[in-house]
Amino acid sequence: MALKIITSDCTVCGTCEFDCPNSAIRMKSETYVIDPAKCTECVGFFDSPNCVAGCPADCIVPA
Repeated sequence: MALKIITSDCTVCGTCEFDCPNSAIRMKSETYVIDPAKCTECVGFFDSPNCVAGCPADCIVPA
């Protein structure tokens, strides 16, 4: 299962992009989006999704 960013809550800080070990998060149309084909929820890298843990706006949720 992938994650998604609630764009209306996103502050566009960029933390999630740099926290993602799979390069699944990128800037698109002035906000960040998560590519579900690349998102593994950090399985094999961290115990929980790294982007969720680092997001100061708490706007990354299950898709």
